[in-house]
Amino acid sequence: MKFRYLQWDDRYNRGKGKTPFDTLWELFQELLTISGGDVPQALRWLTELDEEYGITDQFDENYGIGEFIEEMENRGYLEFDAEQSALIPTGKTSRSIRRKSLEEIFSQLNKGSIGGHKTPHSGKGLERQPETRSWHPGDDISQIDSVGTMMNMLRHSNIDQFDLHEEDLEVYDTDHYTSASTVLLIDLSHSMVLYGEDRITPAKKVAMALSELIMTNYTNDSLDIIAFGNEAWKIEVKDLPFLKVGPYHTNTLHALQMARHILQRRKFTNRQIFMITDGKPSCMHEGGKLYKNSFGLDRKIVNKVLDEAVKCRRDQIDITTFMIARDPYLQNFVQEFTEANKGRAYFASLNNLGGYIFHDYIKNRVRNVR
Repeated sequence: MKFRYLQWDDRYNRGKGKTPFDTLWELFQELLTISGGDVPQALRWLTELDEEYGITDQFDENYGIGEFIEEMENRGYLEFDAEQSALIPTGKTSRSIRRKSLEEIFSQLNKGSIGGHKTPHSGKGLERQPETRSWHPGDDISQIDSVGTMMNMLRHSNIDQFDLHEEDLEVYDTDHYTSASTVLLIDLSHSMVLYGEDRITPAKKVAMALSELIMTNYTNDSLDIIAFGNEAWKIEVKDLPFLKVGPYHTNTLHALQMARHILQRRKFTNRQIFMITDGKPSCMHEGGKLYKNSFGLDRKIVNKVLDEAVKCRRDQIDITTFMIARDPYLQNFVQEFTEANKGRAYFASLNNLGGYIFHDYIKNRVRNVR
């Protein structure tokens, strides 16, 4: 993997009240994500950057990389693993990197209300509308329009006796909010770092930001994460920052099958798959063996993937593909795949990937809920 370093510029930190730990911690989290959770490697890179650009020269002479490592341990970000005989990141570090990714990718966007995805339909929800309607059994009594109800009652009451009828009751409409079940697929095939271009780090940041968004703002939703290479496997949210690309082909079929089976067990109205990939499907399981072909689009593999896209459509599972490669023949495959599922596809640059996923996560909840 190739890196290009720019001259260190401390203007970003000046006047912002950052401590030496804050400055180094922000940089270290980036390096730790790139290294796939390899703490010794991230620390070596940090030391090399410090030697070349004098990052710690701006600090008190008593604070260097050694003090920074010790403070990370004291704060619970790193712990010593006896089995590996090395420092490893803790769950606290994973959470911090996820939050950093959310802020980095979505800082310019407004967060939604907790646990809600707005639809264009009225019903039981969180946000009151100015319009009112007649009360129906089962409506939330806390949404009763007292003024409107009183005016209806006065039309048939007299000065001696108020006569409230059921049809007098008026309630405010509320925007309807839905919950959703999402499976996020992350391509870990070798092409994610091919030709010296780091595509896996932006992909991981997007996955971390999305997971943090769901867990903090949409608590009624469910999220499952699947990584795939030669095969697909489930991973935990805490492991997202430390995923590594392997010498893998791309078993898109297995990833989609696993996602569909997960969603079939979820009792949610809205079920969807987000797939972040940069390459074509290049392998699949057949007869207990791995059938693979990395040279072009193998129609045998492609047709199986398209069949799975149709199965998802029949199960009312939407697939949104985020394609981060610009090869025309790969984009043609994604278009064919999207047509089979009647889903969505974004041919996004690495810089725009996060904004597209956030926008689609909010917008694609529209359903007929009447």
